[in-house]
Amino acid sequence: MVIRENFKQSSWMHWPTKYRFRDKNTLAELCEKHNHDINYQKFIQFVFFTQWNNLHRYALDKGIHIIGDIPIFMGYDSADVWSHPHLFQLDDKLIPNVVAGVPPDYFSSDGQLWGNPIYDWEEHKQNNFSWWIDRVKFMRQMVEVIRLDHFRGFSATWEIPRDSQTARNGKWVEGPAYDFFDAIKNGLNDLPFFAEDLGVITPDVLELRDHYKMSGMRIMQFGFGESGNSENLPENFPINCVAYTGTHDNPPTRGWFNASSDMLRESCSQYLRGNEDEIAHLMIQAIWKSPAVYSIAPMQDFLNLGNDARMNTPSVPQGNWAWRMSPKSITPELIEWIKDINSENNRSLNEI
Repeated sequence: MVIRENFKQSSWMHWPTKYRFRDKNTLAELCEKHNHDINYQKFIQFVFFTQWNNLHRYALDKGIHIIGDIPIFMGYDSADVWSHPHLFQLDDKLIPNVVAGVPPDYFSSDGQLWGNPIYDWEEHKQNNFSWWIDRVKFMRQMVEVIRLDHFRGFSATWEIPRDSQTARNGKWVEGPAYDFFDAIKNGLNDLPFFAEDLGVITPDVLELRDHYKMSGMRIMQFGFGESGNSENLPENFPINCVAYTGTHDNPPTRGWFNASSDMLRESCSQYLRGNEDEIAHLMIQAIWKSPAVYSIAPMQDFLNLGNDARMNTPSVPQGNWAWRMSPKSITPELIEWIKDINSENNRSLNEI
């Protein structure tokens, strides 16, 4: 961060060569010259982690466990890639050879071109995945359960040539699979994950997930319409899954319903059998009644909000993650309703 500030907040890829390639003498001189500024950055992190630890302890005292998220890939302009370039597929100028994404899917006809550098899994394997083990250990200090982002990428990754304009021209390349999870399990004596197993899922991905008895995900919005999959309807949920009305990548349920085709709305209404104005609450009740070990809904669905409260639109780089909830949104009536559905469906602490 101190180097970035000295170069007008530019990405490390635009820094002078001696900084970009982490010349030891240059960094030592920087540390001596800017010791105060570096300590200030450390202090900011100290304050954040102190606040987080206080919040974490408060939640635990209330019987609340926090789910964290580990994104599978690093941003190219990250401290991780800058400080560990040998762990990524970069050329001799530290530019990615290939980048990450996913092929065309439900969210985008061009696929999703994420642009993240892809790991050099052989290098990780040579180091017994120590960087990943450290990453998961640190996350475990912050949360109880970890959602493992883009789980299928550990079986195979969609690698896209770095100059591509879309994700269409990528190819599947084998990932670290069992070697990776064996190393994590040995390093932590545990696998504290559930798998984000959405997208193009092949038998090898399911076999990998089930081998380690990880919970997968079910998204109820995906259960309706011509392209719907009945696996995402509550009566077909396995016990070992995490059920959602929709995730951060989906529109809020009310907005999704209102913008859907007549046929999909009719199908959904017939299934849920209730007032369409309360479609989000009906869907929440449906997944709460399901056998899924965990049931989750975005706050937007508890508040029955429309598409103007959408969290994120995949493959759209601008305008995301801006929604905020007013403290006044949580009314006594909503609190009682949540208490009731938890109690009725044996999902309250008193029932565990």
